[in-house]
Amino acid sequence: MRSERRVVSKAKASGCVLSPLFICCTAIQSVCYDGCYSDMALQILARVSHVRALPFTTGSLSSVRGDFQKAGVKFKHSLTPGSPQQQQQLGGTPVSPVRGCINAATRASRLSASTTTAAALRGFSRANASSLPRGRTGWLGRFALGAALGVSTAALVQSLHTGIIAAMALKMNLDSAEGDWKETKDFLLSLSVKDRRQYHRTSGSVSLDEIPVWTPPAGGSERSRYQRNEKLDQKISVYSGDITKLEIDAIVNAANKTLLGGGGVDGAIHRAAGPLLKKECASLHGCETGEAKITWGYGLPAKYVIHTVGPIAQGGVGETERRALRSCYKNSLQAAAENAARSVAFPCISTGIYGYPPEEAVHEALAAVREFLDAHHDKLDRVIFCVFLPTDKELYRQNLPLYFPAAPTEATVKSKL
Repeated sequence: MRSERRVVSKAKASGCVLSPLFICCTAIQSVCYDGCYSDMALQILARVSHVRALPFTTGSLSSVRGDFQKAGVKFKHSLTPGSPQQQQQLGGTPVSPVRGCINAATRASRLSASTTTAAALRGFSRANASSLPRGRTGWLGRFALGAALGVSTAALVQSLHTGIIAAMALKMNLDSAEGDWKETKDFLLSLSVKDRRQYHRTSGSVSLDEIPVWTPPAGGSERSRYQRNEKLDQKISVYSGDITKLEIDAIVNAANKTLLGGGGVDGAIHRAAGPLLKKECASLHGCETGEAKITWGYGLPAKYVIHTVGPIAQGGVGETERRALRSCYKNSLQAAAENAARSVAFPCISTGIYGYPPEEAVHEALAAVREFLDAHHDKLDRVIFCVFLPTDKELYRQNLPLYFPAAPTEATVKSKL
């Protein structure tokens, strides 16, 4: 607070008019890690030192400062102007808060807005990640990286004020395999659903709201294999269409053991996501039958892709194949729940070239989903069975009531008495 007041006093004495947002930005000068200033904080100062050109914000200083703190920045005034630590960090001479902004701007001007600079900033963040709080490294790192990449001061300060880093919209090339999949994944994770749409590599995405919920036929069924569970109402859908167009939390890929792409739905998902999906998959070192591994969706409308390997049943279906297929569904749902993916779409697993009879596979799929939802109904909002063939859609329509029965009608109850 004292340093902020000194800034205000100096501004008034010189006839300058400063917005409350500028006063809070200058307070970043006091951000210190382990008792010393960071280069990243100085980068931020360089970008906000000319904030006087922005439209002035209204509201009290305390409310603006509150916005900063909510975004993860805590101001520490542990160093006083002219202290030995400050002299060492800023060139050996005592400086005032206002002069500190000028020094920071001079220092930052020597950095280019090239990829090398961005890499240096990322290196700084990673090198200090063990000693810096997570909120500070991530939030300040993104702000400073945006500054180095040439994002305008207005956009950066606006994003800072709202707590959104959408202004740092890096132009990712999801059509090229040359990019760093980890950095691309981190960037896409920071975007809202709406902002991610500009990076979709498919057109005509289908949102969850556009997928109708399956409703069991009235009257229930005497052949139902499970008791009715009201908590599972509104959680099941059968969708006939292209799984790569679903704008939901996660889609499941019927993959092979290499996870590097193949035919059928596997190849379609890799083509729609782009080459960075294959690069991340390569880092997973394959997947065994019945297991599931999760990656980012990249150019897909879906946030995640859950890869699972179904059993090969060309020689017939035994207990081993049945258990493996159930494990595909169970482990995929578990991966979704662990990553807060509340909507999941499944293709028909193993029923293609792997030879599992569709009329048998549908029962393993429905049983596995029903049992998982019974135990974890609060973890998922929707499970979608995405089918391509009309015959598969009919199989689900006929068998869903066996696993997700409707409430019995009065006539059904009387008939059982």
